Amino acid sequence: MASQAGVASGEHWTRTDSWSFWSFGLGMLLENYIFGMASIATGWVPMPKSLQSLLLAWAPIWLIIGIAVAGPLADRVGRKNTFYTTMSLYGIGAIGIVFSHTYVLILIFLAMLLFAAGGEMNTIMAASHEMMPHKHRSKTMMLELNFINLGGVILAIVSLFTAYSHVVFQRGMVAVTLLVVLVVMLFARRNTPESIHWLERRGMHERAQREIDRYYGREEYEARRQAAREATARAHARGAARRASIPLKLFATMTTAFAGSAGFGLMTYVLGPHYFPQHNAAILLAATGTGFISGFFGFWADRWSRKVLLLVGYAGSFVLTVVIWLTVGGWTKNLVMFWLLLILLNLFVNIGYLTEDTLKGEVWPTKSRGTYTALVRFVSIGAYIATIYITQNFALSAYTLFNVLVWAIGLAGAVAWFIGGTETGKGASLDVASGEPS
Repeated sequence: MASQAGVASGEHWTRTDSWSFWSFGLGMLLENYIFGMASIATGWVPMPKSLQSLLLAWAPIWLIIGIAVAGPLADRVGRKNTFYTTMSLYGIGAIGIVFSHTYVLILIFLAMLLFAAGGEMNTIMAASHEMMPHKHRSKTMMLELNFINLGGVILAIVSLFTAYSHVVFQRGMVAVTLLVVLVVMLFARRNTPESIHWLERRGMHERAQREIDRYYGREEYEARRQAAREATARAHARGAARRASIPLKLFATMTTAFAGSAGFGLMTYVLGPHYFPQHNAAILLAATGTGFISGFFGFWADRWSRKVLLLVGYAGSFVLTVVIWLTVGGWTKNLVMFWLLLILLNLFVNIGYLTEDTLKGEVWPTKSRGTYTALVRFVSIGAYIATIYITQNFALSAYTLFNVLVWAIGLAGAVAWFIGGTETGKGASLDVASGEPS
């Protein structure tokens, strides 16, 4: 992203911001790339449906274990130290996947990768809000999250390209692609600072000043502080700095996060292996490709209402899922109809997904941002794991009806936040979003 002027107070996009953006974006890319590997790995060794379900559940299980560990860890030792831990595990896990020629080895090294991926994404969701310039906070978060879709696209392309090759070659290509991205990400991370926001809230003011001097310069960072203060003052003046209660924050973020994980996961990662194994990689490509293309709406995220986007995304996903349930008899016989419905669904799913992932990292106090974000993700993804087993023997009609109920839960959370939540979009500062004093 090119350098560009910020607000009137002199806030600018700097070289450090560019490194941070690519660092966080590539981290998001690897998270979904690794998460989707479990679905692709169902074809690496012969397995009954029970072990296939375990492998599909393996991804969210180890993801939430990584989330549970990394959330408090990032609040305790810092965002950057946590990143170096997750990247080390990425390297070991990727090399191990190359030699994973048995079901047990696949489980072991996927667990390592997924543990790291869960911690990586959780830490990015905390750090990005704290580190990006105020004017671009929402935009950069959503565009970084869109790398999640890109990770799925890359995995689908690699798996389709190697679909008719020997399993060893496919496994190797999947691992090598991961390693290449990891090397680029490591270089970017070496040029990014620790979160100044986190350092200051933890009372480490001398270290914070050293990071400011090294990566931003005092004049630039003071301009950022001033831009955030001005935005906070404007929000208070127009009565938009409403402080949502912790119970409302937990209800809205957990319900929308659950629907985002389970609703998307059941139609993208589980539908193929269970009902359409011959179209598994194509379903992954269609869902994530649609998400990636539609995700560029994030360029306008700093201007739009987060509350409205959340409601539109979840209402649209609910309505499209109802349509899919009602037309099961049609799209199972007509693939054109199937792909059209899948693409339309994922347009709305992606609007809701990018919005709720942005929301659930910004509404918590800085000292506990990683922990609260981890709690929401642990509960929501843990509930998604349960849906994999609940639905494993459902007929297709019952399966799609279950997905309707999942999106109804998410819609309830979006409505609750629309009515009683804080407006964290439209240029709101992080202090307004989190309810912290400036």
